Amino acid sequence: MNSKFQIQNLNFYFNSEKVLKEINLEIPANKILGIIGPSGSGKTTFLRSLNRMNDFEITSRIEGKILLDGKDIYNSDFDVVALRKKVGMVFAMPVALPMSIYENVVYGPKLDGINDKNKLSELVEKSLSAAYLWDEVKDRLKTSGMRLSGGQQQRLCLARVLAMEPDVILLDEPCSGLDPISTAKIEDALAQLKKEYTIILVTNNTKQAARVADNTAFFLMGEMIEVGVTKQIFTSPQKSETNDYITGRFG
Repeated sequence: MNSKFQIQNLNFYFNSEKVLKEINLEIPANKILGIIGPSGSGKTTFLRSLNRMNDFEITSRIEGKILLDGKDIYNSDFDVVALRKKVGMVFAMPVALPMSIYENVVYGPKLDGINDKNKLSELVEKSLSAAYLWDEVKDRLKTSGMRLSGGQQQRLCLARVLAMEPDVILLDEPCSGLDPISTAKIEDALAQLKKEYTIILVTNNTKQAARVADNTAFFLMGEMIEVGVTKQIFTSPQKSETNDYITGRFG
């Protein structure tokens, strides 16, 4: 297995509260890992630890290691800006920037010093196509991104991440407020994107994890209870807590 991330004995704290407990996990490249579990189980904290978004919370503290392509991302000499380009994140609430669809997509690359118009236009078409949005917006790239529907804005946010040409895409409940049609388009996009990217998807929708994830991890109260091939997790889980959650007995 070609691992993209290796998580070793990870403990995570906010102040004195231990929110992640002894997480050990290998995340293979070019697969979708679904992370499921009830609210408060540490899913989002874990996701945000993978590109050091938790660093913005000054009370946070980590023990253990998170290796990305064999390098510890919490080493003092690790370039955090480069990390966040390599490991992009799409949040639950889509936030289109108050500018055109085109400018939304090129915002990051421009900040990164790319000014060649042909290169930017190429990035826009490639990123919007990969996010399953190009056909819907190609004739109105100069209109405001904020005029798009919620589902379209979420795909625009995905395109904005893709324009930075990352290796890994983190998704924190990207379909939580979307209708079934928009959700299906996001899921179709993910199925294609895993050919080029490693994808880690936090979802409260167990059916979504069953549909799109290659592997699934179940978190409960800060612990990773079980991880395995998605079909096995959903048909013959090894732990009673996993079975109780996916059959709807709690959560």
